[in-house]
Amino acid sequence: MSKERPKRRTTSSERVAREKAEKRSAGKGGAGERAGKGEREKAGWKENAISLGIAVVFFLILRTFVLQTFFITSGSMEDSLLVGDFLVVNRAGVGGRIPFTNAHVPGYRDPQRGDVLVFDPPHTDEFRLVKRLIGVPGDRIEMRDRLVYLNGEALDEPYVRHGPQADDANPMMSWQVAHLAPDVDRANYRPTRDNWGPLVIPEGNYFMLGDNREQSLDSRYWGLLEDWRVEGTVSLIYFSYNRRSYRPFAFIREVRWDRIFNGVD
Repeated sequence: MSKERPKRRTTSSERVAREKAEKRSAGKGGAGERAGKGEREKAGWKENAISLGIAVVFFLILRTFVLQTFFITSGSMEDSLLVGDFLVVNRAGVGGRIPFTNAHVPGYRDPQRGDVLVFDPPHTDEFRLVKRLIGVPGDRIEMRDRLVYLNGEALDEPYVRHGPQADDANPMMSWQVAHLAPDVDRANYRPTRDNWGPLVIPEGNYFMLGDNREQSLDSRYWGLLEDWRVEGTVSLIYFSYNRRSYRPFAFIREVRWDRIFNGVD
């Protein structure tokens, strides 16, 4: 019978070499797992960035061409609009203006007399205004003792508010001379806040007035509004509070609940 050979004992140097090999193998496996996890994290960040980019683009398109919000800070449109009203503005109707140009995308309706519009005024770049559209191209418009006449007929304006202020003249109104009706004596024309015209509105322009007539800086002073400056039509009031209140947290304690979601006529 053959004898079994005795098992060779592992030397200390061999054990050390084996342990190093096992560590290298484990290190490679761990590096692979870490690399896989890093790739997954990069893919996740990329997907999140793409989703955020799409959301931002959608928001900009919505705000530029469909809807806009506007906040009332002055009393020039009282009592139709009050200081502290937050408005939804329909930009799709008139066609939103393409950024950095004077061009608009096509809308589905032109501004109509009586519309309350938000626009970029010609006399300043610092803010937007909201006024009521009174005159459109081709109209003959004038004011006599605070009463507006459109194409020879007095306008019924139930939305107008008048104050006790006396009539006065303003040098800003001198622009009107260039647009007077042919039968008006230009040499002796002296317009005042409550008495002016008749003016003929040229193509591509509108005549805007504030409802609070004695407290409004409008087309009587700064001139006609070019149609490309219109940004949208006011649709409704989505929130309102008494901004003139001195109470703390007036936006919570002084909410005008009866005005929320009201349309604007």
